[in-house]
Amino acid sequence: MINSPKGTHDIIFDEARLFEEIEMLCGAFATCYGFRPLRTPIFESTELFARGVGDTTDIVTKEMYTFIDKGKRSMTLRPEGTAGIVRSVISNKLYATHDLPLKISYLGPMFRYERPQLGRYRQFNQFGVEAIGVTTPYEDVEVIILGYKLLQAMGFDKLTLKINNLGDNETREKYRVALKEYFASHLKNMCSDCKNRYETNPLRILDCKVPSDQEIAKKAPSISEYLSEHAKGHFEKVLELLKQHEIPFVIEEQLVRGLDYYSGTIFEYAYESKSGLDYGALGGGGHYDRLVKELDGPELEGVGFALGIDRIFNVLKDEQLIQDNPYKIDISIITSGEKARDFAFLIANVFRSGGYRTDINYEDKSFKRLFKKAAKDNALVAVILGENEMSKGVVGIKNLETEEQIEVPVNEVFMTVDNIFNAQYEKAKSEEETELN
Repeated sequence: MINSPKGTHDIIFDEARLFEEIEMLCGAFATCYGFRPLRTPIFESTELFARGVGDTTDIVTKEMYTFIDKGKRSMTLRPEGTAGIVRSVISNKLYATHDLPLKISYLGPMFRYERPQLGRYRQFNQFGVEAIGVTTPYEDVEVIILGYKLLQAMGFDKLTLKINNLGDNETREKYRVALKEYFASHLKNMCSDCKNRYETNPLRILDCKVPSDQEIAKKAPSISEYLSEHAKGHFEKVLELLKQHEIPFVIEEQLVRGLDYYSGTIFEYAYESKSGLDYGALGGGGHYDRLVKELDGPELEGVGFALGIDRIFNVLKDEQLIQDNPYKIDISIITSGEKARDFAFLIANVFRSGGYRTDINYEDKSFKRLFKKAAKDNALVAVILGENEMSKGVVGIKNLETEEQIEVPVNEVFMTVDNIFNAQYEKAKSEEETELN
């Protein structure tokens, strides 16, 4: 038996429809905030991610799925969404043909070779947004609020917005020198990754997951001590706007995110259950001032975030925050005999053309078994057509909610079924109005 590859999973039936509901909610929120969808290839040139994500990051050095294609080109399954979106903006010159900022949303599978854990897979689905061509703190805050409100709408009440300021280029150059001075005396006791990061990008040391290295990093200088006036003013305005809109936040000075292109405002959405279980980050993002230029585009800044759909689904399920949405059809057509089935097949497709979710059996089975399946499928109406009904020129119709069953002439089938569904709609509407009153 061939199983799914390690770190992947099949999303089956009801779970797949719940994924779709989460994804539709993401799309609806993005549209509400003025973002438009853009789809990029699942694989891109390896150079895009090496230059865009950062060739010293764990993603690039340890986690990418890279292959040589038949044209002897190095290609990589995308490990994240931002680099591909920026590449598309540049290669299609969207910055010149559309008003700025470009407000883009994306959704789709990403690939990283990392250790599988709760809600984290080697193929995983992300929803994200990017605003490119931003110039003010308002756009940083707009993106942060979009993600925060979206997660709240999914049922995550106890959210913590963790936020930090990585500053501008002037800030980071000063901070880089300070970090190298601090870590120089500790380096011999740190992991090999930290030793490499010390030479290439010492800021990455703050993101190390080795407990002993984390303890050393806690005493490192704070970037807030090296912020330029511009970086300080931008961040202060971001915090002011978050307070105005009652978005609670915690300044987390050790937060650096795992991608090299971030600058200025960075953030994560962390969730803690009512019982106190810390699930960590459900998503995050930040501002970037160099990425577009580094990928051969114009000097445009951007801001965005990404949410892990698989992780969100698993936490929602674990916390019982997601409602079951059982499979449901409207009409089950129950047939017996080839002659009846020919006519039933015609009826089924007329119902489907009218928007009714309709199923039909193509093999003879006991009526008891077929009615049981109709009930399992949550059908409201069973349309019954066998040899007996054909000989009489009638069709049996059963309301599976009231158990009432009647026979009607063939030419009244569609009107009768419509009446049952209209009555059901009016009943539901009346019950809703009574509940509201």
